[in-house]
Amino acid sequence: MTPRSRASRQREARKVFVLDTNVLMDDPAAIFRFAEHDIYIPMAVLEELDAAKKGMSDVARNARQASRFLDELVSEAGTEGLAAGLALPDAAAAAWNKEAPRPRGRLFFQLRVHDAPLEGVPLRNLADNVILAAVLGVQRERPDDLVILVSKDINLRIKATVLGIAAEDYFSDTALEDADMLPPGILPLPADFWETLAPELDSWQEDGRSYYRVRGATTREWLVNDCLYAPPSPAQPRGFEAIVSSHEGDTAVLEIAQDFRSERHAVWGIRARNREQNFALNLLMDPEIDLVTILGAAGTGKTLLTLAAGLSQTLDLNRYSEIIMTRVTIPLGDDIGFLPGTEEEKMEPWMGALMDNLEVLAKPADGGDWGRAATQDLLRNRIKIRSMNFMRGRTFLNRYVIIDEAQNLTSKQMKALVTRAGPGTKLVCLGNLAQIDTPYLTESTSGLTYLVSRFRDWPHAGHLTLLRGERSRLADYASERL
Repeated sequence: MTPRSRASRQREARKVFVLDTNVLMDDPAAIFRFAEHDIYIPMAVLEELDAAKKGMSDVARNARQASRFLDELVSEAGTEGLAAGLALPDAAAAAWNKEAPRPRGRLFFQLRVHDAPLEGVPLRNLADNVILAAVLGVQRERPDDLVILVSKDINLRIKATVLGIAAEDYFSDTALEDADMLPPGILPLPADFWETLAPELDSWQEDGRSYYRVRGATTREWLVNDCLYAPPSPAQPRGFEAIVSSHEGDTAVLEIAQDFRSERHAVWGIRARNREQNFALNLLMDPEIDLVTILGAAGTGKTLLTLAAGLSQTLDLNRYSEIIMTRVTIPLGDDIGFLPGTEEEKMEPWMGALMDNLEVLAKPADGGDWGRAATQDLLRNRIKIRSMNFMRGRTFLNRYVIIDEAQNLTSKQMKALVTRAGPGTKLVCLGNLAQIDTPYLTESTSGLTYLVSRFRDWPHAGHLTLLRGERSRLADYASERL
């Protein structure tokens, strides 16, 4: 058989995916995500699920949920249907919706022991080797099908490859294929924007703001609250910066962005130093935007801009009653152990970024040390530090909530926090996908990536990636080279 005919045969063959335990612990609904292909569960996987079900961790919860899914499938089918395989709902029923009746693949369990030797690999009681023996048994039972082991364990996939078993990683838990695919939130306008679309522009002013209505195929790629810019040109000597206010079909309404670069328009004494920071302040100061996600490397000004916008809207404009700041308590190095004090006192060591930025914001023009201390006390009274561990069941009314280091959140944690927002609350998520400290998260499985991808088309959410560092030349160079 030629290589081409062998490859075409594998593409046409029915696939049987043998799932490792870590796949179900990572995504309990994995058995519903393989379309028309069959699923095979070795007995060793059921034993490992049973051993991992105790505890309050995400792994234990996922093990219990996977067991519930399997139990419901088995109880509905009975023992008679096990040999023929249990019908699985399609991908539309991944949330276990019994009303989606279109069965696709089938679920098979290991019904007999496969004790064939693994070409010199001792079987013993190692679960990995027992799973490999089961895969080889499936290959012998179904020689015309393509049997694939799916595991997130690198070493098990290496073992499988050595034994001639096809092995793949499990990717359905990722929000996006690659973190680089996350939209920057800032789009350049075409070079011929003013020449080609000028005849199609309608402009007007309303409540002191300037608007343009743009028509054309160019607008199809835009989303509401996308930030658009054009460099200086004869038509616009100072350049052009606007935010998509509304979008429908081939028509979009652009709102001219406010310029926060000048001292006269500073936000709590902070001026934007580049185009991205100016757009960020526009999104943060807009009361119609309930959720803002800001990504950026260290030193790009995420926390400083967010705090300045929060203080301005809390103390000056009275839009919010107070600022609440929280973050995941994951140490960069070894844990320092027990921290005494109240909830806020325990959280203070984790809030170094807040304290550093408050020193910048709490610098009155006059009053000396006494005035600076009084200002810091005022700001501390309006900024509450809360632990993420006690957020369950809470509802934040009319609050300005900042989630710092959001890249360390899982998708479940992110959902639990976002759903805490009540009427009049604005939620700001800050993070840097290059600095994930949680050992079981990646750039593509981070809760921050999950949130951005799910809220991209919501008209009351804005997303932005800050590119230029403004901390110091040392920090900028370190971000690029280290």
